[in-house]
Amino acid sequence: MAPDGLVTAHGGRWRAALALAALAVTVLTIIAIFSSGFGRTSPVTVVPTLAPTPPSTPTATSPGITVVADNFWLTYLPAGLSRTGGGSIAPEPGVEGGWARYAAGSSFVEVQVEHGTVAADWETYRKRAVLASPRETTVRGKPALVGRHPSGGMMIAWLERTGTGAWIRVSDTLSADLLPLAASVQAPS
Repeated sequence: MAPDGLVTAHGGRWRAALALAALAVTVLTIIAIFSSGFGRTSPVTVVPTLAPTPPSTPTATSPGITVVADNFWLTYLPAGLSRTGGGSIAPEPGVEGGWARYAAGSSFVEVQVEHGTVAADWETYRKRAVLASPRETTVRGKPALVGRHPSGGMMIAWLERTGTGAWIRVSDTLSADLLPLAASVQAPS
């Protein structure tokens, strides 16, 4: 039982006012803590990956399927290019394959497919890609390197599967088509 004098008609109001003030202070403290950033982890740095851009719309003059070598072809080729060279690659120990070049004026696309021990795994094959400022990316989910070729233009190289590697080099005028070209590659599993 409460002592006389503490329970009055106004005593309940004072307690209610005090409880309301305590609630307001608590809410303001919580808001201040969370708005200050307390408890947040350091911001996550998102490293952008080079995502393929959709190829320009092929015209009636661009071929639907362009064969590079046995069982390796492109389903996209920039309009206006025609095959200007190709064949088997120069013999090297542990390497065989084919290449093709498509060109029109100063614009060109070069594609090479290499089979053998040179493409035994990604670490072995990536050493063949001599690129200035290479960046890691992917081609259809497979690890790849993209960068400037020492002789000019842009190049991408990737391991299509164990034992088969490929690279595509384009002139600077076709650099926007490099990733769509690589994404269009078809090869049997």
